[in-house]
Amino acid sequence: MLSSIPSHLPNLPIYKKALEIVILSRSISAYLNYDFMNLNSDGSENKHIYFSGDIVQQSVSLAPEIEKAEKENFPDQKHKHASTLLELTNRLYKSCIRLEYSNSDGKDYLSILRSELKAFRKLQRSWMLNF
Repeated sequence: MLSSIPSHLPNLPIYKKALEIVILSRSISAYLNYDFMNLNSDGSENKHIYFSGDIVQQSVSLAPEIEKAEKENFPDQKHKHASTLLELTNRLYKSCIRLEYSNSDGKDYLSILRSELKAFRKLQRSWMLNF
């Protein structure tokens, strides 16, 4: 069964910001992966390469959670998806902080992503008040 996307969803500021965060996190991850793909001197792989994948995975999950919440008719279910969205946002922010400790030139771009996440959190709070 195919479910339709609510017509107002593409116009929601929080949804637009979630899509921007996906694009930004993918770009940053690609840049960081280039620095992390070489093996360490002892032959092990760089542990930060996993965190760069985490920021993509977590950011890609933001928009679908907003969509799920917008489709729900019951406030309890809307709050469940909003709670999941809040947890994803927190994990994404923590992954950015972990990556800032990496030895890469791309870590400077993470501050841009973190500032976008701060703006997303503000939109998230006002969006949740509308339930």
